[in-house]
Amino acid sequence: MELPPLGRRLLLGMIDVLLIPLAIWLSFWLRTAHPFSEHLGASLWLFPVVWTVGLSVYAFTGQYRGLTRYVSSTAFYALATRNAAVVVLVYLLGTLLPVQMPPRSSWPLLWLLLTGLTGGTRFVLRDLLLRANHTPSNNRPQVMIYGAGAAAAQLAAALRLARSHTVAAFIDDDPGLWRRELDGIAIRAPQMLPELVNSHQVSQVLLAIPSLSRSKRRRIVQDIQQLGVSVLQVPSLEEITSGQARINTLRPVAIEELLGRDAVPPDPNLLGPGVRGSVVAVTGAGGSIGSELCRQILRLGPKALVLLERSEPALYAIHQELKQQLPEGLDLVPVLGNAADAALMQRCFAEQAVDVVFHAAAYKHVPLVEANPLAGLTNNVQGTRVIGQAALDQGLRQMVLISTDKAVRPTNVMGASKREAELVVQGLAEQADRQGASTRFAMVRFGNVLGSSGSVVPLFRKQIAAGGPITLTHPEIIRFFMTIPEAAQLVLQAAALAEGGDLFLLDMGEPVRILDLARQMVRLSGLRVRDAHTPDGDIEISCTGLRPGEKLYEELLIEASSEATPHPLIYRAREASLPPEQLWPQLDALEAAIRCQDASAALDLLAQLVPEWQRGEVGGQSQAAHPTDGAHC
Repeated sequence: MELPPLGRRLLLGMIDVLLIPLAIWLSFWLRTAHPFSEHLGASLWLFPVVWTVGLSVYAFTGQYRGLTRYVSSTAFYALATRNAAVVVLVYLLGTLLPVQMPPRSSWPLLWLLLTGLTGGTRFVLRDLLLRANHTPSNNRPQVMIYGAGAAAAQLAAALRLARSHTVAAFIDDDPGLWRRELDGIAIRAPQMLPELVNSHQVSQVLLAIPSLSRSKRRRIVQDIQQLGVSVLQVPSLEEITSGQARINTLRPVAIEELLGRDAVPPDPNLLGPGVRGSVVAVTGAGGSIGSELCRQILRLGPKALVLLERSEPALYAIHQELKQQLPEGLDLVPVLGNAADAALMQRCFAEQAVDVVFHAAAYKHVPLVEANPLAGLTNNVQGTRVIGQAALDQGLRQMVLISTDKAVRPTNVMGASKREAELVVQGLAEQADRQGASTRFAMVRFGNVLGSSGSVVPLFRKQIAAGGPITLTHPEIIRFFMTIPEAAQLVLQAAALAEGGDLFLLDMGEPVRILDLARQMVRLSGLRVRDAHTPDGDIEISCTGLRPGEKLYEELLIEASSEATPHPLIYRAREASLPPEQLWPQLDALEAAIRCQDASAALDLLAQLVPEWQRGEVGGQSQAAHPTDGAHC
């Protein structure tokens, strides 16, 4: 049964009433080496005076307001300061009263004993309170903390207070910390992980290094998972410093934190130019890439930001989000409409006096565009031509197309339409050069973006949550991956490097085998893959065969070689293009076929414009080479 607040304060006060005379008596005993010396008899006045002064100082300075179960070193230092004040006040009173003063050396002894007894008692009470009503230590899960820095120490302290887990050991890569202790717990080398997991029956490893690089995090997680132990991690430094999470808010490691290479800090000299103080428009502003571009552009201080989006819910969502963080003096203009609407785009660019447009509006889902080729061509090809022509007509400073690695030797309509969009931008760049126009055209080509709509990661996560199976098209399929914020950041930096007609490639790091990605996601969920080796596993991975137009792997270059730029992750390439006098008539014919809803004629024209794309080809292989539906990977 817990005491009420007043009862707890009275209990602490009674303990201090007993400890104060004990401290006085011990100070004389230690000073004179006799328990009842003549100095003690001559200084009996100290007992009532120290009682009165001490309890008064404790009461008025908040000694009894603290929660004993959470007492820490800070409370101990405050207690030492209060006891120093008590000793000084008693000494001053002694000089004013007609009493015999004790030896000078007994005063520091009195302070030390008061602090040790009152402080030590509170730490003992704290530990007794924490042990009460908590799971016995032998019944608590055994965990290890990977890291032995400040975050690890804070996490261990939080777990100790919660009494929910027992920390068996700390693991750290620094040899200087091995065989030492943190909070009384041993710090061990990573090589001892298997031995420690078995000897302590560890169920979880808690990753407590918030600033860990992606490559090192991936290595650590892989090493731990091989032991059949789940991994949780502390929040990032940004989440902790912003107050979004506490150090003991543990969460599973997300697959996005393991894929790709380590992020490279942006070059501030490339982020601001072209955006700061300009009117910037983003097409597809409600999409995955478009919305992140808008967020980052907003932080660079444009004069105005124009949001172009055909989906009303998506436009409403990004507009409401950005309004919450809108700097003073910056205009935010939502425009609901289709990027392929020439009249709307001309009017929008003219009325808003747009300087720069980032064209991110596109249909990108391969199977959907394969099934609806005319819609894909309208949005991806006509939309790019309309945006580019409006940029040229209205004298915009720059137009940047967001392209994709699927435009390289495409095997599907979506990839071919994006390659044709690149040809459109190249044609407009040549036309602008011939006319002496100041509009600069550029393209940025990159691979899969983690977390974007239609990405494989959200799909696999949903399938795992449903108990499986994970559906994979082919066991050997590989892809490049990049996070949405980094992709948008590199697009903005590439735009600052554009000279006219540039094709920029983003370094995507090492490709990832999708089968390995699926297995890793299962393990991160604390589950096991069900296969021939582990028939009692939790989640099955099933191969269904490549979809129409799907490739086993993606590339970033067609024929050209790339050259370095001032940014280490951005490369420039100049690939083959079509002269405007040849390109525009064929595009006019393509648009006529689209208006007539003649898919066959439109695809024939697309094959002429993008000869590396072959109609009817699927992934560059025959269907017979693909796994059949339901095959195990």
